[in-house]
Amino acid sequence: MLSKPKVLVTGANGLLGRNSIQLLCDEYEVYAAVHIMPREPVDHVKYIMLDLSEQWSVEELPSNLDVIIHLAQSSRFREFPEQSPDIFNVNISSTARLLDFAWRTNVKKFVYASSGGIYDSSETALDEDSSIVAHSQLGFYLGSKLCGEVLVQNYSQLMDVTTLRFFFIYGAGQRRTMLIPRIIDSVSDYTPISLQGNDGLRINPIHVSDAVLAIKKLLKMAGSHTINIAGPSTLPLKKIAETIGDVIGRKPVFDYIGGEPMDLIGDTTAMKRLLHTPQILFKNGIKDLI
Repeated sequence: MLSKPKVLVTGANGLLGRNSIQLLCDEYEVYAAVHIMPREPVDHVKYIMLDLSEQWSVEELPSNLDVIIHLAQSSRFREFPEQSPDIFNVNISSTARLLDFAWRTNVKKFVYASSGGIYDSSETALDEDSSIVAHSQLGFYLGSKLCGEVLVQNYSQLMDVTTLRFFFIYGAGQRRTMLIPRIIDSVSDYTPISLQGNDGLRINPIHVSDAVLAIKKLLKMAGSHTINIAGPSTLPLKKIAETIGDVIGRKPVFDYIGGEPMDLIGDTTAMKRLLHTPQILFKNGIKDLI
């Protein structure tokens, strides 16, 4: 009987990480790097306690991995400048150490989770060659994600590397500090939601189940790539809040603050051609988070 390919997933307690290891463990031997052990570990997954914000040793990692899926990001990403060392250690330093480890141990594929937030806003959908926000305006967190991309791309001659730029993932169990849960809480509490223009910015959020199906398909694909991962529908914030209001039976309250909205819409042409066509419409996917 052939052994299963070995995959390490960092950030395995997060929304994307938890769903990824659940999907992959039937086909792969999955190692999950976590800061703390989850209350409900996923069956057949081997957990590794690893605090990427502190000093850690690659000796704690398996030496015969086939794939590394680096999803971890600093939980302190909103706390600049006070927590800038934490953000740097998790988002940049650990990425560099994992890439070096991958090269030295003959890992075949490295997958890096970046953000669609690095793109400059546009009224049209942003493809993988669209302009990036000026470095001085990115902010420390998004700047750290872009630095990670540069590090990853430099290993493309040594192994298959892919950067996935995620646009507003949502799903059950997501931290309440993220965008979609914050909107849910605002609608529930009748807290005014600030909108630029008449409808607010437009985005195409992706349900986590569509996102992990794209990751699974990527593991079967050769070569190095940069691919947007976004949802099937473009919605303004006002429509998102109204859809949530319809589900929970409350009418959203809006605060119109003027100005022009800064749209952030991911073009999914490459995603659909190479990986997976997202299926879950927001009006259906939001129900499991609520």
